[in-house]
Amino acid sequence: MADSRDLIQQVARGIEASKTTSPTPAGQADHKRLPDEGHVEAINQVFALFRLNYHNQYFAAYAEASQLNQVKKLWLESLADFPVEQILKGAKHAIENSEYLPTLNKMIECCQAGLVEFGLPAPRDAYIEACQAPSPKSAQAWSHPAVYLAGRDSDWFFLANNEERMTWPVFRARYQRYCSAVLRGESLEIPAPAALEQDPGEPLSRDEQKDALRKLRESSGL
Repeated sequence: MADSRDLIQQVARGIEASKTTSPTPAGQADHKRLPDEGHVEAINQVFALFRLNYHNQYFAAYAEASQLNQVKKLWLESLADFPVEQILKGAKHAIENSEYLPTLNKMIECCQAGLVEFGLPAPRDAYIEACQAPSPKSAQAWSHPAVYLAGRDSDWFFLANNEERMTWPVFRARYQRYCSAVLRGESLEIPAPAALEQDPGEPLSRDEQKDALRKLRESSGL
């Protein structure tokens, strides 16, 4: 049997091929996150691990290469909200706790359970919490410091005054980074109340909002 490195490379070639032959369809929901290299590699590793651990089930479920590519694309889109580390932890949890090849729904449950272990809310729940929190922000009872810090880095005014299709990708990217830090064992803290945010003041003009959005996109690479 080929070792796991060979398997990962084989899966990587398959998913890379599917990326070049299957463009994003027109009209796809704006909140969908475009795949990045880290998430692509995480999905590669997940399927390589499943192939090793669920050998017969794996080949029975994914007999055709074209079918496997489509499944991987679906998993890549559906798991994009989770940090890379959590996707890999979710796969490990699934393998250790079930003798059956996990479905996508089961994999999502495994990833969510891993975040809960660290007190981290699911990405969408964190986004809603950040958007709905009243001011002063740092004086609120946050479910986890990562939610506050991701909101702060996304810019509170930006979150409050723009559509979800613009604010959700920005917040999600920042929240994933903080979740990854927590999963690596880092400790996050909310600034002391003495550093309370100032009143947001008068809304920016449309030109000022466009300029602020441009700067945020440039800084985040989105």
